[in-house]
Amino acid sequence: MAEDTVTTIVDFRTDPKRYKHWKLAFDGPVATLAMDVREEGGLKPGYELKLNSYDLGVDIELYDAIQRLRFEHPEVRAVVLTSGKERVFCAGANIRMLNQSSHGWKVNFCKFTNETRNAIEEATSESRQAYLCAINGPCAGGGYELALATDWIVMADDGSTTVALPEVPLLAVLPGTGGLTRLVDKRKVRRDRADFFCTLEEGIKGNRAVEWGLVDEVVPRSKLEEAVKGRAAEMAARSDRPQGERGLALTPLARTIEGDRIGYSTVACVVDRDRGVAEITVAGPATPPPTSVEGIHSAGAGFWPLALARELDDLILHLRANEEKIGIWVFRSSGQRDLVEAYDRALEDHADDWLVREIRLYLKRTFKRLDVSSRSVFALIEPGSCFAGTLLELALACDRSYMLDGTREGDDAPAATIRLTPVNFGAYPMPNGLSRLASRFLAEPGRVDDLKGRLGQDLDAAGASEAGLVTFTPDDIDWDDEVRIAVEERAAFSPDALTGMEASLRFGGPETMETKIFARLSAWQNWIFQRANAVGDKGALRVYGTGQRAEFDRRRV
Repeated sequence: MAEDTVTTIVDFRTDPKRYKHWKLAFDGPVATLAMDVREEGGLKPGYELKLNSYDLGVDIELYDAIQRLRFEHPEVRAVVLTSGKERVFCAGANIRMLNQSSHGWKVNFCKFTNETRNAIEEATSESRQAYLCAINGPCAGGGYELALATDWIVMADDGSTTVALPEVPLLAVLPGTGGLTRLVDKRKVRRDRADFFCTLEEGIKGNRAVEWGLVDEVVPRSKLEEAVKGRAAEMAARSDRPQGERGLALTPLARTIEGDRIGYSTVACVVDRDRGVAEITVAGPATPPPTSVEGIHSAGAGFWPLALARELDDLILHLRANEEKIGIWVFRSSGQRDLVEAYDRALEDHADDWLVREIRLYLKRTFKRLDVSSRSVFALIEPGSCFAGTLLELALACDRSYMLDGTREGDDAPAATIRLTPVNFGAYPMPNGLSRLASRFLAEPGRVDDLKGRLGQDLDAAGASEAGLVTFTPDDIDWDDEVRIAVEERAAFSPDALTGMEASLRFGGPETMETKIFARLSAWQNWIFQRANAVGDKGALRVYGTGQRAEFDRRRV
């Protein structure tokens, strides 16, 4: 398998004017998002995106479209996801692209596509912007996984249109964007039927697809458009999204990259390649929040919590895709805790507003993206930091945190403190459905209720340690050495072992569809996608399309 080396920066910033592969159309409360992949529009050379197959560039546009539908179009209550091509829906991830990509590229590609499909499901359940899928032609692999992310699937009944998950028989890998999990957990397809379906190259069509729960309805091709229009109207009628509201424009995200420095308005990052560390500093707000919900709307994309979500989101994606060898992310913060708490209060006071709801959900998704990143994440809480409420979630999301006990010699800055606000008690749940505090105290659930008694209090190192909110509290004498040793020790370990360890430790407690998807993704990609049966010289993924038969090592391990 050819190793893919990133020679150009993958940019996750885009907008509808630059889309190559998606077309957006609007009809009152219903939007249509049509996949019309440009064959020669691959993110990298060496493959053609035939039959609406996709690569990372296609999914970057899809993610952007989902975001804009939520923020810029409050009037949209239902979204029809379909194909813009005649008699083909989607052939899934492009096989030639996968064949020429490195293992790390494949992992991050599948992780991003999973997160994007999760965002579709969240839009339906939380933003009340329902998604339904109109399958107008063969729908295989990642194409069917895209359909599975919607809430209702309508398929043309024309004798040739099928749904399929053919990865096992054709490629010796698995449906990597949640296909197996959504099949049995979301659609609750019987295990025996799912077993047959997932080993069938040609897929299933017509009434059997409905009977088995693979789609929700089939209609004659001539009536597909009419049926989808009716379903979309029904779903739109059940939504609570506002009418007559003006959307918020997601203006171009300003970012500078100068050598090893990456800068935004609220987030800054310095990449230390010798140590393998990204030093990330998040700045708290500089001014108080607007006093009314109208003021929040008027602030636009510059409203501090929204700017934070967008910039942190972009940085995480940038580091994942473009800085594979930077394995440790260290978070700091700077600013005033009072102002952070004031913005949290504004989000709480106006939680019923559609835009505020979207901002909170965006922050939740961004913190979740941190949860599933295969990087070691530390927080350093020092004098001048503002880890309160929303920003405290960053520290709670880290694998461990260090808080300086007391002040620094020769520095007038007061000792560091942290502060809980109401958002820490459920506004930003993890993939396991629990708040980070609840996940932290699985053995002592009563402590979460006890911590509500400390809302708004400034906790110094001793208080934060006693409350269980930080890991270590060295004083000024030991601080530099302890932090340095911790980072050097982490960098010396096997990245493979660390990735497996972190993924296993982060999601204690209840299992959800999300935790299953990401746990299984880590397991199968770090195992099956590296085995010779898939990627060896005569592996199924390698010889696909050549006319040769794959040769398998028949041992089960």
